[in-house]
Amino acid sequence: MTRLSPVRLASSLFESSFSSRPAVAVSAPGRVNLIGEHTDYNGGPVLPVALERRTAVTAALEDGWFFVSVLDATVRGVEIERPLRGDWTDYLVGVVRELRAIGAAPTGARVAVASTLPVGAGLSSSAALTVAAAKALSLLGGRRLTPGQLVEVAYRAEHDQVGVHCGRMDQTIAAHGAAGTALLFETATGSIQRVPFPGRMWVVETGVSHRLSEGELNQRRRECEEALALCRRVWPGLAHLADLSTDDLPTVKASLAPELAARVRHVVTETFRTRMAADALARGDMGQLGWLLAQGHESLRVDFQSTVVEADAIVELAMEQGAHGARLTGAGWGGAVVVLTPEDRSARIMAEITRGFAGRFGREPVIWSSRPASGVRRETVRG
Repeated sequence: MTRLSPVRLASSLFESSFSSRPAVAVSAPGRVNLIGEHTDYNGGPVLPVALERRTAVTAALEDGWFFVSVLDATVRGVEIERPLRGDWTDYLVGVVRELRAIGAAPTGARVAVASTLPVGAGLSSSAALTVAAAKALSLLGGRRLTPGQLVEVAYRAEHDQVGVHCGRMDQTIAAHGAAGTALLFETATGSIQRVPFPGRMWVVETGVSHRLSEGELNQRRRECEEALALCRRVWPGLAHLADLSTDDLPTVKASLAPELAARVRHVVTETFRTRMAADALARGDMGQLGWLLAQGHESLRVDFQSTVVEADAIVELAMEQGAHGARLTGAGWGGAVVVLTPEDRSARIMAEITRGFAGRFGREPVIWSSRPASGVRRETVRG
């Protein structure tokens, strides 16, 4: 991965592609979700952390819309009203459409994008892009949107326009992240609580990519919606699956087909684990936090069936080598594993994970670390 900042990369790409300087530059972070997987669209809590790796969007006013990315150095002329193309530009088109809906879009723009986030690694590269683009383009349109407004624009761009059945967690941490903290986000109420997290986390990429709009996520969300409808026959006032308690699980098991009952069991137990994890982090109890992460991964593997063998192997190797905990982060079916380690044993644990992974899969995993970082911000456009 390049050592250049994404802002410098995007600015350089803008100048080389459009023979001019951008008027505005914005960056937004990716995220690791420590715990709280598939709870966000089920009314439960999540505990994400903003990463130091970011996506940058540089832009200037133009007649029409022209997009370019470091991953695809070809300038694309796009008509916002036409059907989506099925590529990365769809996310920008979605942002423009949603900004237009609230009167915050410019009439047109040249846009260049760069990122130090790995795409398809479950680290929310899409939300980093949409949140950064929403801020950059709204500034060009003469509006200063609040973090909450940026979340809604970015969420609707991905959910309503592109068709990813996501929740609001990724957009929320991209907009509200703060250095040195995790964010306990109660999705049912919208409440946000910052939890001190002064440490470092390790990210181990499985090397298995996923495309959320075409993967299993939409199917799992449909299963959760079906399970909620069936649970309401027993609990008519039930608003979300996450509102069930662990005491309700025997009734769930007796009332639902085994597969749907397993999905509910994951959501209910993950909701409980996430609130316990936030409390453990606030107390600085990394051992308890790590145990909860490992339990969460097992629930993803067994009840939600969203892990892959590469992720399972990384978690197993990490725990064998004395990590506090490890868990697949992101929606699943590929992506990356977050690992928490005692600081004085990090290097040895990562070396053993590398050795063990290579022995099983014939390749070394990409491993890097990050501290909790800040959310979306306007950047200086340097000459």
